[in-house]
Amino acid sequence: MAVTLPDALLARYRRFSLYNSPYRAHDGGCAVDLYPGTLRDGRTTAAPSPVTGVVRETRTVRAPPKPYAPEHDHLTVIDCDGPDDLAGLTARVLHVEPTVSSGDRVAAGESLGTLVRAGFFAPWVDNHLHVGFREPDRNPYRASGSLPLEPGVEIEPLAWDGTGEVVATGETYAVLDAPTHPEPGARFVGVGADSGGVLDGGLPHYEGGGLLGPARSSSGAVSLNGDRLGVLDERTIDWDDVVVTANDEPITGLSLFCARDGDFGAKLIRPDRELEVGQWVRVRIRPGGRS
Repeated sequence: MAVTLPDALLARYRRFSLYNSPYRAHDGGCAVDLYPGTLRDGRTTAAPSPVTGVVRETRTVRAPPKPYAPEHDHLTVIDCDGPDDLAGLTARVLHVEPTVSSGDRVAAGESLGTLVRAGFFAPWVDNHLHVGFREPDRNPYRASGSLPLEPGVEIEPLAWDGTGEVVATGETYAVLDAPTHPEPGARFVGVGADSGGVLDGGLPHYEGGGLLGPARSSSGAVSLNGDRLGVLDERTIDWDDVVVTANDEPITGLSLFCARDGDFGAKLIRPDRELEVGQWVRVRIRPGGRS
């Protein structure tokens, strides 16, 4: 059973991703990360609820130890009244320090609390809500067990030739001015694969990714600008052993997602490689072992 994420839910957020995570809760696209902030406002702390419903419980949970983040996170469990077919399901929400309590009724868009950074985050990951849905009788505290998700919105695949100019940088990433959103705010877009569909995931710094949208194939090789990325099984991609390069120098990878922002562009993960605003960059994907 796949759960559709309706437009009424996704439209509250600037970006979303089903696969851009190393954690098993996202396996097969069974969780969604919802980003209220833009690429240039990745540390926003607003945490609008994705659903309407009643808070069943909040609790503090362990997070992986990281030198830059606390070893705890927060879980909010909500019994959903909606929107749409989400009614009757249970939502698990992570990465929010809650200001709501057990028994509280929340409306979609109402604040659940404050977004926080925990040891689940790599340093280049922006603040977001991690959300999964499951049947109400399933254990809500286990990471696995959520239902596969299907975006219920149009996602336009954008052609991108792998080049662009750096328009923003953080300590561990750079954002290019391409590809360009054709109609900011009107619909979601993402980097398009050669054969159609929108690429989703961390290439190749997370184990796999996904191909979203109605144009996707059900099997076979997936490529970008003729560079092979991996093999598709239904909508999940098993990345090949590849290296992403920027101007022929290896970087950690590409962050691939769906967005409706006007400042949409390719996000390059590069903790150990300096890129400067105004610099022209050509991105390629090469077989592992050579740059």
